[in-house]
Amino acid sequence: MDFNVKKLASDAGVFFTRAVQYTEEKLGQAEKTELDAHLENLIARADCTKNWTEKIFRQTEVLLQPNPIDQTGARIEEFFYEKLDRKIPSRTTNAELLGQYMQDAAKEFGPGTPYGSTLITVGEFQKRLGGAERDFLHTSAINFLTPLRNFLEGDWKTISKERRLLENRRLDLDVCKARLKKAKSAEAKAAAAPDFQETRPRNYVLSASASAWDSEVGDSYLSDREKLWSEEVDKAEHELRVAQTEFDRQAEVTRLLLEGISSTHVNHLRCLHEFVEAQAAYYVQCHKHMQDLQKELSSANGDTFPNAFAVNASTSGVSTGSSPHSIATLPGPSSPSHPPNPSNALESSTLKIEEVKPPATGTRKAKVLYDYDAADSSELSLLSDELITVYTVPGMDPDWLIGERGNQKGKVPVTYLELLS
Repeated sequence: MDFNVKKLASDAGVFFTRAVQYTEEKLGQAEKTELDAHLENLIARADCTKNWTEKIFRQTEVLLQPNPIDQTGARIEEFFYEKLDRKIPSRTTNAELLGQYMQDAAKEFGPGTPYGSTLITVGEFQKRLGGAERDFLHTSAINFLTPLRNFLEGDWKTISKERRLLENRRLDLDVCKARLKKAKSAEAKAAAAPDFQETRPRNYVLSASASAWDSEVGDSYLSDREKLWSEEVDKAEHELRVAQTEFDRQAEVTRLLLEGISSTHVNHLRCLHEFVEAQAAYYVQCHKHMQDLQKELSSANGDTFPNAFAVNASTSGVSTGSSPHSIATLPGPSSPSHPPNPSNALESSTLKIEEVKPPATGTRKAKVLYDYDAADSSELSLLSDELITVYTVPGMDPDWLIGERGNQKGKVPVTYLELLS
């Protein structure tokens, strides 16, 4: 119990000295140790990353679950299932619920009636839209929201903890600096103190023995005082060296963590690509379902409503036959696939890579962010962190560049590169 009380008193004393130092710094009454410029830039970059990641994460949640009441209920349900270590059941989407209501209504109105049969058809397609939406929500939650949440709740908490510890080490260092400065000032004053004999009034007469005793006591007093301040200076210098060592060590730990933000950006970039691919696949599926529904309703009710969908069919810019079925399925949580490039096949037939010559000016160096496997002979496979030379040619897709590595040449995606000056 005695040990705990002493530790509590010691911690309270440290907290008080830090609070005093912090207050004096804010009032301009104490000097503050500044961090080096590189570490300051890393801290600013980390704060920016955290703030925008949090905003993107929250707004994506709103996009995927617009109703705040449903969102709150879903989060509570997820919390209980996580605590019980059970799998979260798939929820019925609004489109699926609407489709079920339509089919239930058709049973009441009569499935053989025109209205009832149409309700059954529309309800079935609403269920299909709801299923596509549920797959999109599931894929986006795994591939995009989860990595962002892991950064905010994991990596960022660790960074914040080390930054608070660095600030405490910095305050301790400045306290030691101020203490050493005061000790040296007091030592200098003690050394410059006037001689005891000279401070005695001139008309003060003592006997020879009294004068000798007085001089001896004064010299002893000054010697003890100088020795005391000298020991205080030595102690303050030792504490300063220890505080400086701890501060430097903590600054290095914090710097290494902050430099990991670059890897976080690369990971979030990959997740962003997967989110966009899932979103594109979802809209393709929805468009295909709606066109199929329009065709089915037009054929079923053509005699009753001959022009019901004529305007939509004539103004639609994408036909069912031209829908890219290759991206109609949602991507899994694997590594990022090749960027979509509809004109890739056309470029391969018209652009011969081996005949392309680099321009006299306009070539740049680029750093590869992560591995890329060539889809055909016109592309160049990439390895992460390698440097290649890139340039563009007239008429080429802006999402691609020509890359060269030694004697190898081929098209490379822009999203896999970091262009250097």
